[in-house]
Amino acid sequence: MKKLLTLFAGLLVCSTAFAAVNLNTATQQELEALNGIGPAKAKAILDYRSKNGPFKTVDDLKNVPGIGDKTLANLRKDLTLGGKPAATAAKPAAAAKPAEPVKKP
Repeated sequence: MKKLLTLFAGLLVCSTAFAAVNLNTATQQELEALNGIGPAKAKAILDYRSKNGPFKTVDDLKNVPGIGDKTLANLRKDLTLGGKPAATAAKPAAAAKPAEPVKKP
């Protein structure tokens, strides 16, 4: 049983390493798996999120004590908000131009 739990924990860590971490749903352990985030910063992120609600942008992470521009730049590629990659901002869809009426000869 102990080996099974160790295997499961290893798989969880491996899957976390390849997937972006959702900043709004991540657990303490998932945050700590990020490069540059230890227990204190992970706790600060969770505390900020519980006090202020979900992060609206990844840049809001700079409001967390201990997170600065350099840390944010290093983390950006590994973070997501609501399933969308944080590094790429979605562009708004262009408004469709109405079709020209067909002219009769």
